[in-house]
Amino acid sequence: MYNFSFQNPTKLIFGEGQMAKLASEIPKDKKVLLIYGGGSIKKNGVYEQVASALSEHQWGEFGGIEANPGFHTAMKAVEKIKAEGFDFLLAVGGGSVCDATKFIAASACFNDDPWKILTEGARIRDALPIGVVLTLPATGSESNPNGVIDNYETQEKLAFYGRKLFPQFAILDPTTTYSLPAKQVANGIVDAYVHTMEQYLTFPVGADLQDRFAEGILRTLANNGPKALSEPENYTVRANVMWSATMALNGLIGLAVPHDWATHFIGHELTALHNMDHGQTLAVILPSMMAEKREQKHEKLLQYGKEVWGIDSGSEEERIDAAIEQTRAFFESLGVKTRLSDYGVEEQHIPALVEALEKHKMVALGEHRDVTPEVSAQVLRRCL
Repeated sequence: MYNFSFQNPTKLIFGEGQMAKLASEIPKDKKVLLIYGGGSIKKNGVYEQVASALSEHQWGEFGGIEANPGFHTAMKAVEKIKAEGFDFLLAVGGGSVCDATKFIAASACFNDDPWKILTEGARIRDALPIGVVLTLPATGSESNPNGVIDNYETQEKLAFYGRKLFPQFAILDPTTTYSLPAKQVANGIVDAYVHTMEQYLTFPVGADLQDRFAEGILRTLANNGPKALSEPENYTVRANVMWSATMALNGLIGLAVPHDWATHFIGHELTALHNMDHGQTLAVILPSMMAEKREQKHEKLLQYGKEVWGIDSGSEEERIDAAIEQTRAFFESLGVKTRLSDYGVEEQHIPALVEALEKHKMVALGEHRDVTPEVSAQVLRRCL
């Protein structure tokens, strides 16, 4: 096991009816800006619940955060904050809204061009306080300090990080997910699954408990994912999916183990250049990455096949093949296609994708830092 230190300050408030606790989590003297996406919260009753909970607060709202949150939209929110004096941000939505809110919180306190946070990794020294009401389980952004932002003008999707960006609290009520479109539910399940795989499917370091944590999340998602689509108002199913997504990326399962993340970084370029959903990019790339790096991931692939999918017969190579195909079949069972051709991306598009990786210095990815641009190109060809 690798050495580690761990602290996650986000207070998680989980379960049906927990929205009632929202008011007590935000100091009464704070002026709250509610940040949300396309307006679905006004159709499913969540907006009304939040408004009721904030009845004794001074508050305003900013809507229109994109599914891939945009830099220029975030900057409009920063202008509103500075003009009207908001000093507490409440993200109501999924990971995109959470990510945007984090970036807005940092940018509102940043004394230089916020674009430098994304392009230069400028340090985030301060940020406005953040709370979250989660309505779409997927990214784990409700209890971590990470995020990604898109610049639609430059066709870039860039990551950022800052310890000041942990939300102070997150309310997770599984019933708020009942009315989500099936596509969003499926993408969210894929995202949580691949988050787990990025921290698990590397090489053994003797971190047995971390492996059991990760395998538990993977099995829970595999068992409940299809049910979340066929039984949309099954509370037990939705609760397990929501909690799995949070645990997949709140820092816990990634302790003491090597990380990969190559699938995610290649996926960011597909989103930026071809407007694919984040979950779609992951479903396409992961099986091909597993196949391309099967030698380096040999031991963990065998372990994954056995512990998650019960694959324990046949030769080692046959078991690895079966584990990869089972992963692809799982994503397909959720209605998420796993080939680039399904999304109109062809071989002639690969050079531009690789060029974008090189531009963003994504030239030594993976747990061994051996996913070079040439390897990324080969992975993408496997995805066709």
